[in-house]
Amino acid sequence: MSLLVVGLSHRSAPVSVLERAALAPQARGKLLQDTLGAEPAAEAAVLSTCNRIELYADVDKFHAGVAELSTLLAQHSGVELEELTPYLYVHYEDRAVHHLFSVACGLDSMVVGEGQILGQIKDALAVAQEQHTAGRLLNDLFQQALRVGKRAHSETGIDKAGQSLVTFGLEQLAQGAAVDAWVRGRRALVIGAGSMSSLAAVTLARAGVGELVIVNRTLERAQRLAESLGARALPMAAVAEELASADVVVSCTGAAGLVLGAADIEGAVRGRTSDLAVLDLAMPRDVEAAVHRIDGVRLVDIESLADAEANAPMAGDVEAVRRIVAEEVAAFGAAQRAATITPTVVALRTMAADVVASEMARLEGRLHGMDDKQRAEITQTVRRVVDKLLHAPTVRVKQLAGEPGGAGYADALRELFDLDPQAVAAVSNPEQERQ
Repeated sequence: MSLLVVGLSHRSAPVSVLERAALAPQARGKLLQDTLGAEPAAEAAVLSTCNRIELYADVDKFHAGVAELSTLLAQHSGVELEELTPYLYVHYEDRAVHHLFSVACGLDSMVVGEGQILGQIKDALAVAQEQHTAGRLLNDLFQQALRVGKRAHSETGIDKAGQSLVTFGLEQLAQGAAVDAWVRGRRALVIGAGSMSSLAAVTLARAGVGELVIVNRTLERAQRLAESLGARALPMAAVAEELASADVVVSCTGAAGLVLGAADIEGAVRGRTSDLAVLDLAMPRDVEAAVHRIDGVRLVDIESLADAEANAPMAGDVEAVRRIVAEEVAAFGAAQRAATITPTVVALRTMAADVVASEMARLEGRLHGMDDKQRAEITQTVRRVVDKLLHAPTVRVKQLAGEPGGAGYADALRELFDLDPQAVAAVSNPEQERQ
């Protein structure tokens, strides 16, 4: 089996396509189950954020896997396969590992170095585990990706290069002014209480916003968030009234349709003397694109963020992170290749132990005068001899198996010692052995 990822992101597709292809949270579990039900896939995980949708799978056939994963993404996103295909990218085996590790470090983010992606990768793994679609490979891969991302942030200055989409969006609204100074004393309205909206609310509160209001379809979630920030919580029906008095609006709801139309915004700014700043971080969009053309309103959305200069050049830190990624990809590949030979080594040692037991039984049949002490000493001696003979070749074969092209060493070991393939398979799949 081999790792395959098929996906699209802000780097490969226009925002209009990403917006239509966005997966609702409840759709991710169904996509995982359908992927596992597809013939080429044995494991599956989906990484879905505001600017990327990626389907990871452990497959036994490359071309069939690409075709099946592409079809599934199209079916679950609602974008026809013919339209989606030009924007899809494919990574396989080491390149797939390299891609996820780069994503985890923030190298592939809209804002280079942003750390929010680590939480999204953690969530993707949690969903795959809940759906029972993550096996050994994807569990190892995603957990290692989290460690690589944390290492990149702790060992380099990539954090200085990166920032969250919330911070970057607010900086775009502030148009060069310091965000803290720009928001101080303003009235802010946050629509939604999910992870991105919560981050926006926290960011605004820490920046010293004058008044903060949080509205959400589920009032209880808004209340929990508001209580921790000294804000007001209101139901979604209060949006129109609060919009009229807000200076800053941040929306990220995950709703299927628009939350704020152009008419809503026009009504809110009619007759007012101050401009309205709107940050739409939702995918698909919460705020109608036509709002860009309304006088007295500055709208920053995912599309305009993608067009903006996302970060100042920090070539040294970016290059340092790339070296970390390359090093970790090599280590992960070596560990995975070495792991493939472990069942064969275990089967070999089991066979050796059976040979020792058989020979001791034969010896006892010929030497009836042995007492327990003598029997134990002879058994221990024979075991030590066998262990010493097997130690060097088994250690060396694990080392060789970890190198590129080392997969054939397990086959060679099975052939040389005439190991039963079913015995090796039983070590690899103990659950099947017990059934």
